[in-house]
Amino acid sequence: MSELTKEDVWRTFAERDRRLDDRFQETDRRLDQRFQEVAERFQETDRRFREIEQMLRETKRRLDQRFRETNQNFRETDKEFGRLEGIFTGPWGKLVEALSARSALRLFRERGIEITQIFREVETTRNDSHIKIDVLLLNTHEAVVIEVKTTLKAEDVREFMEQLKQFTFFFPRYKGMIIYGGVAAIHIEEDADKFAYRQGLFVLTGSGEGLITMLNSPDFKPKDFGKAEG
Repeated sequence: MSELTKEDVWRTFAERDRRLDDRFQETDRRLDQRFQEVAERFQETDRRFREIEQMLRETKRRLDQRFRETNQNFRETDKEFGRLEGIFTGPWGKLVEALSARSALRLFRERGIEITQIFREVETTRNDSHIKIDVLLLNTHEAVVIEVKTTLKAEDVREFMEQLKQFTFFFPRYKGMIIYGGVAAIHIEEDADKFAYRQGLFVLTGSGEGLITMLNSPDFKPKDFGKAEG
C-alpha cells in the first residue's frame, strides 16, 4: 500500500472542508427558512390579533350602542309606567275605583238593581272587531254597562250608544238579560248629562272623597238595551 502524499492529505482536508461548508450552508439555509416561516407566522398572528382587536372594538361599540338603546327603552318604559300610574291614580282611575265602591253600588240598589259582581276594563274581540267596557256591573239577570270619561261630551254619549247596540254581539253570554247603560265623568260639557238622560242612561259623577253621585231623578226609568237589541 502506497503512502499518502502531502497533496493527498491536503485534498482530504479540502474535501472535508467543502463538505462541512456544504453542511453549514444547508444548515444556514434551513435556519433562514425556519426563521422566515416563524416570521411569517408572527406576521399572521399579528394580523389575526389586529383583526381580533378590531372585532373587540366593534363588539364594544355595538354593546355600548345596545346599552344606550336599552337605557332609552328603560326610560321610555318608566315614562309609560308613569303614564299608566297616572291613569289609575288620576281622575279617570279614581272614578273607576269609586264606581266599584259600596257607595256607588248602593245608588243602584236604591234603584232596585242589586249588584253582585264588578268587572273593570272588560275587553273582547269578535270577527276582527274589538270592544272595551270600562266598568261592568252584574247580577243574575241584569247588567249595567258604564262608560267612564274624564270629561263627558255629547259625542261621547252617541259613540257609547252605538257600543251598547253591539254589546250582546260581543258578549253573547249576556243575551236575554236586562242591560242598562250608564256614563260617568268628572267633568260634563255641552249638556251631555241631559242628552244621556234622555237616551235612558244612568249619569254618574264624582262628588269628592271617592264618592259617586247619580244625577238621574228618583223617577228615572232606565232603558233596557237588551230588549232594544231583540
